Amino acid sequence: MQQYKLRLHNVHKSFGSNRVLRGASLDIKKGESVVIIGGSGTGKSVLLKCVLGLIMPDRGEITVDGQNITFLPVHKRDNFMHKFGMLFQGGALFDSLPIWENVAFGLLQKHNYSRKDAYDVAIEKLRSVGLGERVAQLFPAELSGGMQKRVSLARAIATNPEIIFFDEPTTGLDPIMADVINDLIVKATKELGATTLTITHDMASARKIADDIAMIYDGKIIWRGSAKKIENSGNEYVDQFIHGRADGPIALAV
Repeated sequence: MQQYKLRLHNVHKSFGSNRVLRGASLDIKKGESVVIIGGSGTGKSVLLKCVLGLIMPDRGEITVDGQNITFLPVHKRDNFMHKFGMLFQGGALFDSLPIWENVAFGLLQKHNYSRKDAYDVAIEKLRSVGLGERVAQLFPAELSGGMQKRVSLARAIATNPEIIFFDEPTTGLDPIMADVINDLIVKATKELGATTLTITHDMASARKIADDIAMIYDGKIIWRGSAKKIENSGNEYVDQFIHGRADGPIALAV
């Protein structure tokens, strides 16, 4: 039987009468990059939050390295969290901390690094995303949006995670900077050998960073295939979404 790095099986989540996830399933192998596409409100972010333990699914199963983490209590889930890195949609940098401390936050808080060793790692990771030591003592407000996104990526990879989540990594960036971030994501994750799960509306980003693309609709994964085959998916929902057409089966639910 295939040993998956991350597996979601028949995951359900409702908020009151709003059924967001309705049996979502997704298997991701070690070192694989999977991108989830789908419209707003289809359950992309909720799925990610279920994996991270920020919210608990109503039922279903989430496994990491074959171990069920679905309903683990917080103190036991912490044993798995060191495997994860996360790039948040808005960057989520700490305004009151200098850049190097933002990058090294996980090392200082969870991995008991000395400040000197954490600083050295932060500089190494900043350089890996094209930023020099000169930015280390600056604060987030002193950087452009693109530079902040690079810092967020450096923080996501600072602990050398086995699994990295990217939440809309190119949101708010111009097309050129978005492509720079895509290239850095591909470079950084390949160097780490990390398994990645990305949610995005940006099809250019999806095509560049994904091995496989999956589409979520009505709380379920309705299609999955190679990024190279997305243009000929044979699925009318996928076809409408990737071409941004108003007319099509998705319009019925608008």
